Amino acid sequence: MVHAQQAVKTNKELFNILVSDQMDQDGLKPVMDSSLMNVIFESVTTTTTPLEEVDALLIRSATTVTREVIEKMPRLKIIGRAGVGVDNVDMEAATSNGVVVINAPDGNTISTAEHTFAMLASLARNIPLANQSMKEGRWDRKKFQGTELYGKTLGILGFGRIGAELAARARAFRMNILAFDPFLTQSRAEKHHVQPVDLDELLSQSDFISIHTPLTKETKGLLNKETLQQTKPGVYLLNCARGGIIDEEALYDAVKSGHVKGAAVDVYESEPAQNHPLTELDAVITTPHIAASTTEAQKNVAAQVAVEVMDYLNGKPAPHALNLPYLDADVFEKFAPITQLTRTLGEMTSQLFREPVKKVQLSYAGEISHQETGLFNRSFLAGFLRHRIDGYVNEVNASWIAKERDIEVIEKHESESRGYSNFIKATILGEKNTLEIYGTFSREIGPRIVQINEFSLDFQPAKHTLFIQHNDQPGVIGKVGLLLGTHDINIATMQVGRKHEGGKAIMLLSTDKECEEKVIEEFQKITDIVSVTNIEL
Repeated sequence: MVHAQQAVKTNKELFNILVSDQMDQDGLKPVMDSSLMNVIFESVTTTTTPLEEVDALLIRSATTVTREVIEKMPRLKIIGRAGVGVDNVDMEAATSNGVVVINAPDGNTISTAEHTFAMLASLARNIPLANQSMKEGRWDRKKFQGTELYGKTLGILGFGRIGAELAARARAFRMNILAFDPFLTQSRAEKHHVQPVDLDELLSQSDFISIHTPLTKETKGLLNKETLQQTKPGVYLLNCARGGIIDEEALYDAVKSGHVKGAAVDVYESEPAQNHPLTELDAVITTPHIAASTTEAQKNVAAQVAVEVMDYLNGKPAPHALNLPYLDADVFEKFAPITQLTRTLGEMTSQLFREPVKKVQLSYAGEISHQETGLFNRSFLAGFLRHRIDGYVNEVNASWIAKERDIEVIEKHESESRGYSNFIKATILGEKNTLEIYGTFSREIGPRIVQINEFSLDFQPAKHTLFIQHNDQPGVIGKVGLLLGTHDINIATMQVGRKHEGGKAIMLLSTDKECEEKVIEEFQKITDIVSVTNIEL
């Protein structure tokens, strides 16, 4: 569905803001002091205020905002979630009723970074065990000999806001810092005084490894039995990001064996995590998902959403909006095919281009070049970032997320459309490579990919797609079909592009189901196949 942000006009009447969950009063003070805002502290389920008179709703995690609740609030314009996750909000119902939903993605950055560093120092110096020993009346000085952080190497896996803050603290302790992140450019690495490396180097060279990557299909179980064996003997691991990135059973075994000397865990695959096996191990520090639980963080998230809600009610845009009201039916009908194409182009390039991105350039030709293309840029970015961001990303917040990661976005309008009524070219520039993908669309067929780099073809994107780079030799296509058939994977469509006979070539195939990793690995054994990328749309 296509969306567009709509500001709320100011009126002279008081806006009623219902605060349904407990929030920091200091954080809410700017709204409470406003002469235009009437702040009501009552649960949405028991409030004595008529729900039909509520203009804004502020919540944390305790209140669940269902479609039924939203539809009882005809004046509701915005929901502010004082935190990051919005699992307790029916986003579809909010969007369909024209209600903007915002969150506070920045409010707990410092608290999480500080908690992580506290865990790191505690691991290095055995502080929890030493403290417990003292409480039990013992004096075990020799037993709790630790290690200095000075001169040690910290590997930061995922270099967003929290990773950067952790790096700043580690530098103060004169640690050497490695960072692995698909978005990390050389210029940003230099700005934060870290060394960008690939995953293998980070694992093998780090004395401490701290996880700050999103939980995605690619990162789930990223540290598992095999990858943990790539780490230094005696490594320390920390996870204050997301449960599921470390295989907890593999971590348990690695600590028991002594390969992992210690671990600090604040998040778990399944929460609450009472009586978790990791709590049995003296070498593991466990906390109950409290990295963001500080007085300051609670004040920050309350203030951030409250002020943004107030600004939105006064007619200003909502920078942290997670959705947008529906467009009128006729406008949606006009732009839906274009946004479908740009989002598809974004999703494909994100999965094809797995290196730091410095610049995204979108060129429009044909009829589309005469339209306002800002929405199409945001749609492309939403598709591009969806596979790399652990959170709700769409046309609203995509530009903000790209800017935060130092991705420059350039838009061009050109006259040459190669005979297509509408023609879009997306160019992704990294530090070493460039990817170009060209697309068009028709109402009858939908989005079509007509060129990737120098290879021309005509491919209709599908949910399950394989991109194969290969040498143009007899029998390669047959071997691909045979391998897929062996694994009971049916080919729906196939397109091949090549520059000249016997040279480099590409294949795009759509299949009836996703290829598992073991199938992708078998492709690498086929002579003349250079690489295989699994694309999920």
